[in-house]
Amino acid sequence: MCSLAAAGLALLFCAAPPTQPGPSTAQARPKVLYLTQSAGFKHAVLPLSEQILPQIGRTSGAFDATVTQDSAQINAANLANYDAVVFYTTGELPMDDVQKQSLMAFVKGGKGFVGVHSATDTFYNWPEYGEMIGGYFNDHPWHQQVTIRVEDRASAATRHLPAQFAVNEEIYQFKDWSRDKVHVLLSLDPASVDLTGPRVKRTDKDFALAWTRDFGNGRVFYTALGHEPAVWQDEKFQQHLLGGIRWAMGK
Repeated sequence: MCSLAAAGLALLFCAAPPTQPGPSTAQARPKVLYLTQSAGFKHAVLPLSEQILPQIGRTSGAFDATVTQDSAQINAANLANYDAVVFYTTGELPMDDVQKQSLMAFVKGGKGFVGVHSATDTFYNWPEYGEMIGGYFNDHPWHQQVTIRVEDRASAATRHLPAQFAVNEEIYQFKDWSRDKVHVLLSLDPASVDLTGPRVKRTDKDFALAWTRDFGNGRVFYTALGHEPAVWQDEKFQQHLLGGIRWAMGK
């Protein structure tokens, strides 16, 4: 798949989905559950993402992905089959307290959780979820070409990236978020946007866009990218997501 060419530092790639050495074919691949249920705004890119994420796993040999739009699949018995859960979700999903406890036990027990884009626009009424993922969506002041800085170029999710790059994307800001509680991988270069608009709510100019954190014995990876179809089709975003999922699974 090919990215859309843009001026300047834009991502310009026409490449096959990312590949990395995977497990031996004699071994069962790790399994990922990809939940795309929307209880709030439904992103138009979801069907495309439901095709690309499993393809990333197959092509790299890193994992097999099961896609579901039903949060009923988040339960202890089903989660026992998976090494990581990926959320591209919105709103207060219809999960009861037992399911919520099962998800927390899954991650704290040593498995992986990955949030994509609007996963931070989910479960505002469940504080432990916000603590796990690292913060909550607090508006998107910009939908334009921006410059993103790579703060950690050693991470599996970012080591393929240049020190900075441009992308046309919907850019989130966050509340209940602190740099002290997460390890930032990507952040917005504030010089690339107008900070005077009424939707800009952070006064510290600290707009992180991807991070990792430990949660109990488990690992959490979050990327705010993934709104635009062209981003999902870009090999560099696919590699970013692959590296984050592999890291979350402890690979």
